[in-house]
Amino acid sequence: MSYLISGDRWFTTGEIQTRSAQVAAGLQDMGLQPGDAVAICLRNDIAFFEASMATAILGCFPVQINWHSTAAEVRYILDDCGAKALVIHADLLIERRTAIPEGVAVLVVETPPEIRDAYGISEQNGKAAPGDLEWESWRDQFTPREFDPASYPATIIYTSGTTGTPKGVRRPPFSPEAMQRIAEMFTQSYGFHLVDDPTTVVTAVVGPAYHAAPNNHALFSLRMGAGIVVMPRFNPEELLRLIEAERITHLNMVPIMFSRLLKLPPEVRARYDLSSLKYVAHAAAPCPPDVKRAMIDWWGPVIYEYYGATEIGNVTFCSSQEWLDHPGTVGKAMVGAVIRILDDNGNELPANSVGEIAAVIPGSGDFVYHNDENKRAGVDRDGLVAPGDIGYLDDDGHLFICDRKVDMIISGGVNIYPAEIEAALHLMPGIADCAVFGIPDDEYGESVCAVVQRRRGHEDLSASDIQDFLRERIAGFKIPRRIDFAEDLPREDSGKIFKRKLRESYWQAAGRAL
Repeated sequence: MSYLISGDRWFTTGEIQTRSAQVAAGLQDMGLQPGDAVAICLRNDIAFFEASMATAILGCFPVQINWHSTAAEVRYILDDCGAKALVIHADLLIERRTAIPEGVAVLVVETPPEIRDAYGISEQNGKAAPGDLEWESWRDQFTPREFDPASYPATIIYTSGTTGTPKGVRRPPFSPEAMQRIAEMFTQSYGFHLVDDPTTVVTAVVGPAYHAAPNNHALFSLRMGAGIVVMPRFNPEELLRLIEAERITHLNMVPIMFSRLLKLPPEVRARYDLSSLKYVAHAAAPCPPDVKRAMIDWWGPVIYEYYGATEIGNVTFCSSQEWLDHPGTVGKAMVGAVIRILDDNGNELPANSVGEIAAVIPGSGDFVYHNDENKRAGVDRDGLVAPGDIGYLDDDGHLFICDRKVDMIISGGVNIYPAEIEAALHLMPGIADCAVFGIPDDEYGESVCAVVQRRRGHEDLSASDIQDFLRERIAGFKIPRRIDFAEDLPREDSGKIFKRKLRESYWQAAGRAL
């Protein structure tokens, strides 16, 4: 039986589908029509599934909002997408109520105990205020009704980006053919191709549902009939406990979660039975090689990887053995995906040449940047899409990611890729984490800077120690000229380091952006 678990709450998939149909009926009675936007600002919760499925039923665009967003950032997204309704947790509404444009219907989800406990939210702040439309009592007024099945789900996903305001990647309603291609892509990405019966899959939502990859994984798993355990917040030991208790078979994670699992004391790691695991995928951020090897050693050859982007979907796939045979690869192109490496003029480069990655899954449907046609044209590469990554294909077609194009440092006219330097830094025993980026340099335009988080017990590690270590591993011009230390590095919930937050202070002091 397929089901959803969150805290002490347990529902069959059928019950969630009924509740979603009630929500769709309620939204329709509010006047929402196919093509309208419904904003969803929720932590990981049952209501996330209800709201997301309801918008698909109605043919509306679900717009996931990062719940960390400030009031001003929420206002920008609501205005940009033209949201007609907002579904939001009660505690999140407190500081964002004044940001909601006039005419947007607000549906308030009371924050459940498991989320309050995970984030230290008081019971009072988790309740809807007098006069608010409280989600459950509002939903339960409506009877499920029949909707036109010809409408296929559409989405608007706002990417975090690295500069400026977030980009809304809007996909129009999918054709049946496009839905089939996307289903094939997700089937492999999330490991459903390894089982004969998808209802035997038990998975957990461990990342934030507002982010594209956990969002897609959660909703696809629900549609496939899997058992789903919703974690309100990632906690490494709690995940191990859930794997044992719920016999979890499949997971979709990011590398920072691996790092936090590996930091658990050996006796804690050995305490839990993880034998049910069959497939653990990771994506969204680079995985340090020593971390990936350690996870394969611990969990076995169940670690898989895929590469993709909001704009192109997932286009590569890599097994544990394939990665061990080709360390650093993110895999080969999935069946049907096209990947090319291009120079600055859009010409295809030969194997082992570093350039811009452009890809497409033919037949999977197109996208636009909401309210910005020029930006869509800017990523088009003769029918392929360049999401902003730099890399190369080896002789056998394995893709290797060198860096984000926007993160590339140009120092004295020479291209330097921070990811290569970060990979070398991660080999140093005293380093827990790091970020490399360009800072202003009067002579070279940019120079290399590293911000390093030292491991506990290595507080005496110095900048010169690090530079000496790197000299044996990378070319001299790539060695950071400046190394600063931090207690912690700012990260998105997706696992990506907020390099922009680190970089900004250096450039603001110089009075320029580049």
